[in-house]
Amino acid sequence: MVRIIIFTALISVALMIYTLIECARSGSQEVRSLPKPAWFAVIVFLPLIGAGLWFALGRPQKVANYNPQTSHAPDDDEDFLRQLEVWRRQQQRDSEQKAREEELKQRESKKQGDESAERPANESKDQNKNDGNGAASTEG
Repeated sequence: MVRIIIFTALISVALMIYTLIECARSGSQEVRSLPKPAWFAVIVFLPLIGAGLWFALGRPQKVANYNPQTSHAPDDDEDFLRQLEVWRRQQQRDSEQKAREEELKQRESKKQGDESAERPANESKDQNKNDGNGAASTEG
């Protein structure tokens, strides 16, 4: 019998603490039936009955009227929008850097291609000069 009384007292205290916290966290305009101080008195002086009355009559209803000013959509959050802008700028910088690197690679490959095309032409000119000089020296 004593165990049941202790268990009931613990449940009553836990329920009273929970309802007091919930009453304190709810807005003054959201509380129904009585003002907040009256609900605190009811919950403290009538622990089980007060908690039951709070849940039945005083607690704010979860289905509230839609208010676009208090909407918590991600596109209304300034921090989210700021972070999104930072992310977009970072993506743009990365794509510009990749484009510059690609352009640089293309320029280097084109330059190497031009140099390799010029080498055989220069080498053949040098060989022609040597052949011409060598032939002239042997004849003269």
